[in-house]
Amino acid sequence: MESEKVTMLRYRGSRLSKVKKLDMFPKVEETFKETSSVGGTFSIMSFLIITFLVYSEINYYFDSKFVFKFSPDVELDEQLTINVDITVAMPCHFIGADILDSTNQNAFKFGALEEEDTWFELDSNQQMYFENKKHLNSYLREEYHAVKDLLWKSSFSTHYGDLPKRTFIPDRPHDACRIYGSLTLNKVAGNFHITAGKSLHLPRGHVHINAFMSEKDYNFSHRIDKFSFGDSSPGIIHPLEGDEFVGNYGRTLFNYFIEIVPTRVDTFLTYVNTYQYSVKALSRPIDHNKGSHGIPGLFFKYDVSALRVTVKQQRDHLGTFLARLCSIIGGVFVCSGIINRLVQYIISHTMPKTSVAETRSR
Repeated sequence: MESEKVTMLRYRGSRLSKVKKLDMFPKVEETFKETSSVGGTFSIMSFLIITFLVYSEINYYFDSKFVFKFSPDVELDEQLTINVDITVAMPCHFIGADILDSTNQNAFKFGALEEEDTWFELDSNQQMYFENKKHLNSYLREEYHAVKDLLWKSSFSTHYGDLPKRTFIPDRPHDACRIYGSLTLNKVAGNFHITAGKSLHLPRGHVHINAFMSEKDYNFSHRIDKFSFGDSSPGIIHPLEGDEFVGNYGRTLFNYFIEIVPTRVDTFLTYVNTYQYSVKALSRPIDHNKGSHGIPGLFFKYDVSALRVTVKQQRDHLGTFLARLCSIIGGVFVCSGIINRLVQYIISHTMPKTSVAETRSR
């Protein structure tokens, strides 16, 4: 006896159609909807307001902010890099540059700065460049509180390029010396100085020999093109860059007292460990007959702060951003509905019946 075969009908429809027919929210029939020009006006206004607020919220979300935090500096094994480019109005064979830190170790064991004979007076295009650099750096120092966010968000580690090449060569001997380069030092207090005479290193320090110099050979007028610590980073202003000091008296002592603050800049893409610094300047002529004693020259006395500044780029959490968008859309929609009903109620009770009917028919 053969077993009875049972055939099943195959479903040839699309399962997606069932999902499309699924509706969890009640709908109002078209015959029960009441349209009016007032309601249409509120709908258009609500749409425009929602669009504007959503656009503003998106801009606010992508416009990140920087948070500054202070903490003790525990990175005691770090090295301190100093970058200099200074021109002194004396030939190179008359002056010497050296660094001595608080450990009494001569820091030139980590390298040496370059010396280049040049002229203190700049060419016309160089003078224009330096004046612009001086004006810009002065403006940034004075208005830093107003432009700091723009500076931190910029991608430029420096806002000016290098000094252009000299186009006119003076027909006279060199009267200045350019001292430039970078050195890696101990992260302790120290004294970088440029004074008369070449330095002679001793077991416990060094001396500068200037026995063959006369009074007229001294001229410590100087121009600072670069003076910074650590790696370059956007948002950091170096106060001494772009400064020029011309002294009327050759034997003048220029003292710069510098406070260095370790800084960590943490952005969305990268981070850098660098340094900021503040400076106080003091100058006085050296005249032993008038009781003003000392050694003429440039003395940059620096010390490292015990606090570290962390600059971190932040923006709101994505969930917070989406919650704000939903609250904006829902809030405007609900408020416009309430105002629309209130206006409709006022119109229906103040205007004649015929006018209301005409208004609704439109």
